Amino acid sequence: METLFYKSNPWWEDNYTFFGKQRWLYLRELELFFTNKDIIFLTGLRRVGKTSILKSFISQLINEKNINPIHIFYISLDLLALEDLTITEILKEYRKLHKILSSQKIYLFLDEVTAKENYAQELKNIYDLEDIKIYASSSSASVLRDKNAYLTGRQRVIEVMSLDFNEYLDFREIKVKKSDSYLLESYFEEYMSDGGMPEYVLSGDISYLQNLIDNIIYKDIIAYHNIKNESVVRDFYKLLMERSGKQLSLNKIANILEIGVDSARRYLAYFEDTYLIYTIEKYGKLNERLKNPKKIYAGDIGLKNVVTGFRDKGAIFENLVFLKIKNQKPSYFYVDGIELDFMTKDKTLIEVKYKSILNEKQQKLFDTTDATKKVVVDGYEAFLKI
Repeated sequence: METLFYKSNPWWEDNYTFFGKQRWLYLRELELFFTNKDIIFLTGLRRVGKTSILKSFISQLINEKNINPIHIFYISLDLLALEDLTITEILKEYRKLHKILSSQKIYLFLDEVTAKENYAQELKNIYDLEDIKIYASSSSASVLRDKNAYLTGRQRVIEVMSLDFNEYLDFREIKVKKSDSYLLESYFEEYMSDGGMPEYVLSGDISYLQNLIDNIIYKDIIAYHNIKNESVVRDFYKLLMERSGKQLSLNKIANILEIGVDSARRYLAYFEDTYLIYTIEKYGKLNERLKNPKKIYAGDIGLKNVVTGFRDKGAIFENLVFLKIKNQKPSYFYVDGIELDFMTKDKTLIEVKYKSILNEKQQKLFDTTDATKKVVVDGYEAFLKI
């Protein structure tokens, strides 16, 4: 146990500085909540960079806030050696190792916290009884569903998204002068092809993305939910990617795969849980939202392109717009057979047209719809402004 703890926490023995790429958007958010007691959850796709963000923040705590490195404990809870230990027991072993009193403040970083079945109740008890600032990560959306409300009022959830366009340029070490801004369009097309999974952007190894998809589907869906028919689950994902940006008929998918509609609905929820996909509802009253099909988007456009190929740039561009405005709670807008892409929570109407224009019926609906703001996103320049 001691060896494992020291391997996981190199700052206990040596000077520590994180030299990887910094994701300042998330580091600033972690900084914002540093002084309060809230439990901070980082959640999002596997390999989207949650662990790097945590270790980057640990580096800041040590080098900028002068926190004693011994009082910072990082551990990944999905390690096999920890399988039979609770979070409380792991924490106790750490305190014993360094002779840290229960009254002394520590900073606890728990990677893949949902590997422990009763994590929510344990974190509540630790939060209530000890002077600990807790940071945790999860690759499952289940962290958002605290069924017994153990962490209500005690947590803040930060979803880590794949790289946005500015981060993409930074990771590739591309700096474009204002006098050369015309180059941005070609780099944006590369972004539309590559997507924003950090390791892929750094390496360019396309097999990495395919292996990532396979690992997520097997570990987080097939094995986790004990599904026997693996090929159906993998085919289900391919169909979802083909339908990215479209209304999704579970009946049609069920018929194609020769499975029940209830199974299709359950598989869809599993994929949402992994952040491989997102769904949005039709804009309107509750009964309209419930009875109409959802639209589907890929969690990362590079992962979609591995499955479908780099084609239909309009659909790819729409997916990127969705990922950029996701925190504005968009719905799709649909009236009498005419669809506009998004209506956000604050009633901003957004239509996405990659290098094209609205048709006559869309333009009429766009012009006559009541909205606080209306935006047509027709290319990378408009994309950068939203």
